[in-house]
Parts: sequence; structure tokens; C-alpha cells
Amino acid sequence: MQTPQPNTPDFVLRHPILTALALSLGTAIALGVARFSYALLLTPMREDLAWSYLVAGGMNTGNALGYLLGALMTPLLMRRHPAHHVLVAGAFGTALLTFVPGFVTDTSTQLALRVITGITSALLFVAGGLLVSRLAAQHAQRAGLLLGLYYGGTGLGIVAASLLIPPVLQAAAHHGAPHPWQWAWLLLGTLALLASVLMTLPARLIPTPAAQASAGGGFKARHLKFGLLGYLMFGLGYIGYMTFVIALLKEAGMAPQRITLFFTLLGVATFVSSRLWARMLDRFRGGQSLAILNALLCLATLLPAWTTEPLLVFASGILFGACFLSAVASTTAMVRHNLPPAHWSAGISAFTIVFAAGQIVGPTIVGWIADGTGGLQRGLVFSALALGAGALLAGCQRPLASAHLQQ
Repeated sequence: MQTPQPNTPDFVLRHPILTALALSLGTAIALGVARFSYALLLTPMREDLAWSYLVAGGMNTGNALGYLLGALMTPLLMRRHPAHHVLVAGAFGTALLTFVPGFVTDTSTQLALRVITGITSALLFVAGGLLVSRLAAQHAQRAGLLLGLYYGGTGLGIVAASLLIPPVLQAAAHHGAPHPWQWAWLLLGTLALLASVLMTLPARLIPTPAAQASAGGGFKARHLKFGLLGYLMFGLGYIGYMTFVIALLKEAGMAPQRITLFFTLLGVATFVSSRLWARMLDRFRGGQSLAILNALLCLATLLPAWTTEPLLVFASGILFGACFLSAVASTTAMVRHNLPPAHWSAGISAFTIVFAAGQIVGPTIVGWIADGTGGLQRGLVFSALALGAGALLAGCQRPLASAHLQQ
């Protein structure tokens, strides 16, 4: 177990929760604002720009492709630059790029923007994951909670988007805007820029221990192969739900106010999950946490594919929100439990790469299925099956031998 170092800034020592919350604004930007808010805009953009579900899903495939490229770049960048520099560059880059869809209508340009935004989001996400791991090392007794808070920050972005996008769309339509959804992107860019400013200073306060200064080699992916495969299937499965569930509810005739409440509750559950699963993340060193969360996500995804009964749909959203970012946190916990600090960056990047690879495939397959006779319900069944397979694979991951541990 590591203890706080003498040169650790007082703020990090005294206020780890506030530091983790500040870092969590990074996931709010990278995922909550830049990626998942698209679920609220998919239908108005699809109707306005005459997209098929395949094209609409392809936008998130493009974002995931960029995310994969960014995940490949991040370890190289962090060998040359401090992690907090990469974090800040990714945050402001993502924020500025989020404004741009508000000025264009061309489908190819929108796709290119989704790809580039995916790159900057990955820089932000991976660098933030490394920084929160360092923070957790300074406060080992609260490590699971701190990791959960960081990833749960995505819920803050989801809640903000859920509450603000619908009235902005209404205001834009009331003022006769030709493309009301463009106003929403301008709003999202403003939120992301504000969050970037707020997270900058706390990120700089987290020290770089000598043992972690190098993000070099030594990490062997085969040692965590079942965890990586389980996470690949998580990326493949969860993204179909987060891309298309709002469109499914609109097709089913759910009232706009209920849809707003659904997505808001999903975001709240995402944020609250940081405390819900903290002890589990501290306890399990292998793939058990990821297996449990994948299994619960499989159930949550099946519910709206089976019925549009409001109570069950809301139960699905709350359960999904309570699990999906904790699944991400579980992989960072797995890296911390099984690798020495010098290899944390490489380990987090490896999990991010397979995560991105799954996300590349998922939206396109679900969109292709939805364009056929099965509709969105059958597409979500595919997502659920992927998550179920991920649970089985992750359950096969055992902790590494004690020789690999350095805590």
C-alpha cells in the first residue's frame, strides 16, 4: 500500500473527494457531453438531414474510431508530456470541437467532426484515468470511491444535457431556426468549455511519483486477456443502448417529458454509482467486478427490447446508469490491483483501445439491424447478447500473481 508522499500538494492530501470531482468533469466532457448527449439529438438530426439508422449509428462509430486513434496516441504523448498537460489539451480540444457541429449540416463534415472529437476525448479520458489512479494511490483506503467518482462524472454531463437540450430545441424552433439541433451543440460546447476551465487547476496538483514517471513497456496484454476481452464486449454492447434507446422510446410514443426524466435518472444513477460499487472495486482483484456489471447491463438492455412499459423502461435506465461507467472504473481498478504503477498508463491505454474497438462496431451493427425488419428492439437484443458474452469472459479473469503487485 502506498502512502502520501511528502511533496504532495496539501489540497490533494486534504481534499481527495473534491480533487476526484474536479477530474470527473473530464468524463463529463468526454462522454456525457461529447458522446452520450448525441442520443438526445439523434432523432432531430436524423429527421432533419434524412439519415438512415445506419448513418445515424455511423456517427458514433466515427466517434469511436477517433477514440481508438486517440487511445493509441495517448501513451506516446504521456511519455513526452505530463499527464495533466495531455488532460488539459484533450479537454479544451473536445470543448472547442463540440461547438463546430452547430455551424454545419453536411453529413460528411459531421462524421469527420465526430472522428476528431473522439481523438481529443480519448486524450482526456486516458490521461484522467491515470491521474485519478495516482490520486487513489495517495488514498488507498478510498481508492474505489475515488475511481467511481471520476468515471461517475459522466452522469453530470448526461444530467446537464437531459435538462438543457429539450428547452433549447424548443426555443430554437420557436425562433424559427432552420436547424434547431445546432443550438443544442452550441450549448454543449459552452458547457464543455466551462468544465475544462474548472478542472484545470486541480489536475495540476496531482504529483507524478518517480515510480510512475515512465509510461514505458513491460505490460503484457496476455496477462489480462480475459479482462480485455470482456471489456471489448462491453464496448460492443453498451454503446448500442446509449446511442439508440432514446430513439426507441420516441418511436414507441413516450411523451417528451418522460424521455427527459428517463435520461436524467440514468445520469443521476451514473453519478451515484460511484459510492454504490466502491467496496466491490476495492475487494475484487480479478475480473469479477466487470463480470457482475456486464451481467446487470445485459438485463438492463433486454428490458426495453422486450417491453415499453414505462415502469420497466425506467428501471432499465436506472439500472443501466448505475452500472455502465462503473464497468469502466472496474478496469482501472483491475490495472491498479494487478500492475505496478510504472505500467498503469500502458494498462489503462490497453483497456481503452479494446473499449474503443468494440464501440466502433456496435453502433453500425445495431443501426443496420434497426433498418431491417427487426427494428431497434432487435438491435438492442444484439447489444444484450454482447454484454452477456462480456460477463462470461470477464469472469474468467483471475488476479495476477503477487509478483506483479506493487502497492
